[in-house]
Amino acid sequence: MTEALELLTSASLWAAVLRIATPLIFGVLGALLCERAGVLNLGIEGIMTMGAMVGWLAVFLGADLWTGLLIAAMAGALMGLLHATLTVPLGLSQHVSGLGITLFASALSYYLYRLIVEVGQTPPTIEPFRPLDLGPLTDIPFFGPVLFGQAAPTYLALLAVAILAYVLARTPLGLAIRMTGENPHAVEAQGLNPIRIRIFAVMAGSALMALGGAFLTTAAFNSFFPEMVQGRGWICIALVVFASWRPGKALLGALLFAFFDAYQLRLQTVVDGVPYQLFLMAPYLLSILALVLVARRAEVPEALMAPYRRGER
Repeated sequence: MTEALELLTSASLWAAVLRIATPLIFGVLGALLCERAGVLNLGIEGIMTMGAMVGWLAVFLGADLWTGLLIAAMAGALMGLLHATLTVPLGLSQHVSGLGITLFASALSYYLYRLIVEVGQTPPTIEPFRPLDLGPLTDIPFFGPVLFGQAAPTYLALLAVAILAYVLARTPLGLAIRMTGENPHAVEAQGLNPIRIRIFAVMAGSALMALGGAFLTTAAFNSFFPEMVQGRGWICIALVVFASWRPGKALLGALLFAFFDAYQLRLQTVVDGVPYQLFLMAPYLLSILALVLVARRAEVPEALMAPYRRGER
């Protein structure tokens, strides 16, 4: 028990929390942006897988790491455009389209990977992002390794939280996105085009999702394998509800899940006699509990999943 409590004061634990949370931050921000505009994007799992493969492949073929992230975001935006085309102007089921995107993007990622990359017994690797060396800041006791010893995409994810929070709360574009998710007909009455706003939001949100996947292959690991997303996309969908569709709370939710995940990995080394499967289940069970406690008070965007047809009331 003492060793389990001592883990909570370990800088390595909290550094791992921030690192594990990074792909979740990108993913939950992307899902939040889509849903704020009224579109549920269940394609997130496949889009993250596509981002992971495309970002890694671009670097493997000679691009630099930042270009790899950019190409991954563009691939995610294309998947978002496909989902938006099916669900916004055509008005098809957002559930069916999203699940179809997940299956399509996941299968296409693995197919392209096997088509382009010669895979032997050992998966090919790249040189990933390394933790930044911020000099004296990194040497600060406890806080240095946690806050100033992360890879660059982690800081990009934190910056994205601040930018999205500001855009949604303080800008005309953010107001248009929020109103499109609440009452697209009111947006139309103001002379704006809710269809274009939804398509833009889904593409931008999908680009963020793909960045979450690309982080896994360009920073957390250095190779690609098809199952590497491991359900993070579905966790992000749940975290949006936990966050009540607010970027700040989305960051908190991602950190909370990451803490459960990082803590259970370390508990396995100090607690004997407990099946490791119980530790693996713990982050998901605790996340479900937190979701249940918070979801009752969540204010769902009124037009979420509601098809918009111009001129209809």
